[in-house]
Amino acid sequence: MFVLAHISDLHLAVRPGLEQLASKRGLGFINWHRGRKYIHRIEALNAITRDLQATAVDHIAVTGDLVNLSLPAEYAWARRWLESIGTPDNVTVIPGNHDLYVPEAQRGPAEYWGEYMHADDGAENGTFPFVRRRGPVALIALSTALATGPFLATGRLGDAQLARFAAALAQTSGSFRVVLIHHPPVSPPNRYLRRLTDAAEFRAVLAAHGADLVLHGHDHCRSLVWLDGPGKPIPAVGVPSASAQAPHGHEDASGYNLFHIDGASNGWHCEMIARQLKGDGSVGEVARQTLV
Repeated sequence: MFVLAHISDLHLAVRPGLEQLASKRGLGFINWHRGRKYIHRIEALNAITRDLQATAVDHIAVTGDLVNLSLPAEYAWARRWLESIGTPDNVTVIPGNHDLYVPEAQRGPAEYWGEYMHADDGAENGTFPFVRRRGPVALIALSTALATGPFLATGRLGDAQLARFAAALAQTSGSFRVVLIHHPPVSPPNRYLRRLTDAAEFRAVLAAHGADLVLHGHDHCRSLVWLDGPGKPIPAVGVPSASAQAPHGHEDASGYNLFHIDGASNGWHCEMIARQLKGDGSVGEVARQTLV
């Protein structure tokens, strides 16, 4: 059995310098100072991290928004956190919209986390999609991250990445294909300014080529939707922010998911185990569901 952990949306934040506030970062800092700093707490992330470190897993997927405003000090902090949970061979990272918060941060994730963001074939760090094979699992890592204007948190794959994604799915047929993406493939109307703008095109590729599991972050809540596949529905699973001290609005308390994957191409089995921060500060299982 192969055990895959999925964690997302740490939102590690440091205070920006005055010279760094003359951009979208200024509005982001105001938003953080007025509310988000009370929701995303290092104490919650530390509890989740300790629980993950104590759990026997074969690989960890981190689906973006490791940082808050794409500041160098935040990237460095996120790098130290990644090293605390595993080596680049054992952890796969993709960026979220907060990891490319402003245009000048375009190379930040690859510069600080590049070893966690490259294909097995040695392709350049930060090239998407990239494929990593671990045991029976093929991880196909996409990037929806791009710098947007104020009040926007949309993502986009683009035609070129979608074409490479289709090719990667075809090349990994026979493995248990896990697609990593930050923005969810389906967003409700009230998330219009935070949606994946080419989600329909992404779903069309999946419908044509198939996959076994889609993992995403961004919405800070537990979710499960079923996407069309060529032979069977594909589960798309969202996970809470890893640093949320408590439930807030539609958002769940800090947590992560485990996936127990077994079988072969003629009959896969995948069970999801949800672990979550509780009111007493402990972390425990809150749900279990068979997906495949």
